[in-house]
Amino acid sequence: MHSLSRRSVTAVLRSGAARHRPIYSLEHHLSGESDPTKRWCSVLTTGGNNAIGATASFNLKKGPLMGCRYETTAAASSPPPPPAEKYEYQAEVSRLMDLIVNSLYSNKDVFLRELIRHVFHNASDALDKLRFLAVTQPDLLKDSVDLDIRIQTDKDNGIITLTDSGIGMTRQELVDCLGTIAQSGTAKFLKALKDSKDSGADSNLIGQFGVGFYSAFLVAERVEVSTKSPKSDKQYVWESEANSSSYTIREETDPAKLIPRGTRLTLYLKHDDKGFAHPERVEKLVKNYSQFVSFPIYTWQEKGYTKEKKKKTKTVVERYWDWELTNETQPIWLRNPKEVTKEDYNEFYKKTFNDYLEPLASSHFTTEGEVEFRSILYVPSMTASGNDDMINPKTKNIRLFVKRVFISDDFDGELFPRYLSFIKGVVDSNDLPLNVSREILQESRIVRIMKNRLVRKAFDMILGISLSDDREDYMNFWRNYGKHMKLGCIEDRENHKRIAPLLRFFSSQSEEDVISLDEYVDNMKADQKDIYFIAADSVTSARNTPFLEKLVEKDIEVLFLVDPIDEVAIQNLKSYKDKNFVDISKEDLDLVANVFSKIVDHMLCLFLDSLCTKTDIIAGDKDEDRDKEMKREFGGTCDWIKKQLGERVASVQVSNRLRTSPCVLAAGKFGWSANMERLMKAQNVGDTSSFDFMKGRRVLEINPEHPIIKSLNEACKSSPNDADALKAIDLLYETSLFSSGFTPESPAELGGKIYEMMNMALLGKWGSPTAAHSQQQVDATSVPETVEAEVVEPAEVNAQK
Repeated sequence: MHSLSRRSVTAVLRSGAARHRPIYSLEHHLSGESDPTKRWCSVLTTGGNNAIGATASFNLKKGPLMGCRYETTAAASSPPPPPAEKYEYQAEVSRLMDLIVNSLYSNKDVFLRELIRHVFHNASDALDKLRFLAVTQPDLLKDSVDLDIRIQTDKDNGIITLTDSGIGMTRQELVDCLGTIAQSGTAKFLKALKDSKDSGADSNLIGQFGVGFYSAFLVAERVEVSTKSPKSDKQYVWESEANSSSYTIREETDPAKLIPRGTRLTLYLKHDDKGFAHPERVEKLVKNYSQFVSFPIYTWQEKGYTKEKKKKTKTVVERYWDWELTNETQPIWLRNPKEVTKEDYNEFYKKTFNDYLEPLASSHFTTEGEVEFRSILYVPSMTASGNDDMINPKTKNIRLFVKRVFISDDFDGELFPRYLSFIKGVVDSNDLPLNVSREILQESRIVRIMKNRLVRKAFDMILGISLSDDREDYMNFWRNYGKHMKLGCIEDRENHKRIAPLLRFFSSQSEEDVISLDEYVDNMKADQKDIYFIAADSVTSARNTPFLEKLVEKDIEVLFLVDPIDEVAIQNLKSYKDKNFVDISKEDLDLVANVFSKIVDHMLCLFLDSLCTKTDIIAGDKDEDRDKEMKREFGGTCDWIKKQLGERVASVQVSNRLRTSPCVLAAGKFGWSANMERLMKAQNVGDTSSFDFMKGRRVLEINPEHPIIKSLNEACKSSPNDADALKAIDLLYETSLFSSGFTPESPAELGGKIYEMMNMALLGKWGSPTAAHSQQQVDATSVPETVEAEVVEPAEVNAQK
């Protein structure tokens, strides 16, 4: 036994000389009865505003402490208390305190959350232990005290008192559990159950009464633990001060502080931290972190009742203090889903996540096996205003519970990927790998398995919305979360098969309503082997693009990708139901009918004696022969145009996709499309070498049926060095940049050429020859030679032809 220091003696004497403010039950106050020889004792040992005086009566339905009221006589005298024994911590407390204050917790607000959570962990464990042991030892419940947890505050004196009516601790258990860091009585209890193989009853205990308890010293200058175990006929008090390397244990002899069973934890807060003892603040934290603890939690709250004055025609509110139930003991996720109504789910969602709108869908499920947990997930009706979850994956949409005790809602992709961060819900598991402060969910195989199952359930829920009879339900989802699904195509390759059926796009045959990929596939032609798309900045731009001409003629549907993220999403998706995505703005677009497929179909028709003919095969052969003839006819023209354009294009080819436009500028097969080039240029910073390389791969495709191309073909054969013809090629190329979605290198120069062409056309139709000749002289003297552009008018070209 260690000698008692003067400081400890002073603390013990001060504690023993603490004042008790007399308090009265509300029943006696209203009836006018009183007994001057007796008094009721509050849980607190010091007076305060919320201790009850003569003008602040209260209703102690079951007593202010543990459901019973204990009497003391004013004249009673107590023997001197036995001396306290001093113990040294088995771990280096100074290092522990430094860890708690500077590393373990980020701010003092965390203290109250951690303390309440850990104290309630152990209070709940203590009650669970008592209930378990009482099965074989009924005498443990002989006092008939309700199994509950109570918390009382004194904001004026800065005191917080937490009390449970559980199993309590003996003197030796105090030394073992509170004298060693991270020593857990619960862990020992579970080990004993396992060793005895007698764990058939519910042993769902939380445990680890260690570091969380010592977080009290963040704000408390002194901590006192008073406990009474049914195994002992004495009540003991554990006491320690902040920054101390020792603690004391003494026997409780004050009759006013005796409890029948359980543990009472009292915190004497530092002067600067007394604000933590506000009743409303404690109540809010209890509701947040221990809302679903399996035992009732009562907080000491100020209340009032209306009282009428007989002499004066008015009413007054009499204030009093009483216990108030703060938590719900039956979480909705522990109930049988068959017994929970849709209204129950919606009400829980609104209350938990402070939303006034009902969710689009919910999913209540339980997973078993290697990882066991219960969960309820929701799809909100709309995205949170002013918060882009796609940019910031850290949300508070998932509330994690461990054995019904709230752990955290601050996650950064541990449970859901970024593109599903809009999903809200609760997850309750019996065991998860948490760090020492229980704030961070540590990466582990269990967490990865849990994440995969949550993601799968989320997709099932979203798919259910898409299959709803009311199409507007999914349209509402798509308007709010369509970009999230497209982001999933980019970031989550493993779930492409789940994401793809949820995607929606406009198309050449559905410009008003978006369609699914399944609808597109069902609408494909019999001989169509690819899914075609065009990326643009709007539906109007996509509709008017020259790339679309041949496909519209063949009645082939083309998807319109009008969101900036669409093209990247489709490129990552690559295919859907064994059909590749093909960008119609790229070179080598294959629209030739599959002749082999037609032959097989024709033979099958003959075998079945159908009415099929060889018309399709003959038509396909004719198309191929015609294309080959055009390539021979305009091969020299393509080379001539390529020589004039130089490195601005990779090649010049005869197009098989144009009908009304003279030419189109297609992107290289592995280069950027016009839409992608525009997006990359808008955010391009630093090194531009890759940008120049990707945009340099362009292919000019000419339409051999167009009059302009036919005229250039004649010019190539008769006057390949004609200046007007060469200028026409430059103007043709720069115009194709606009029509194909690209940005011209020099818009001002192109504008000058167009204005000149318009001037010549208008003067030739309405102006006099003199004016036209004068204008030409002005142009010759004012426009630099490198900027001049004369275009042969269509009438003159036709005349030459």
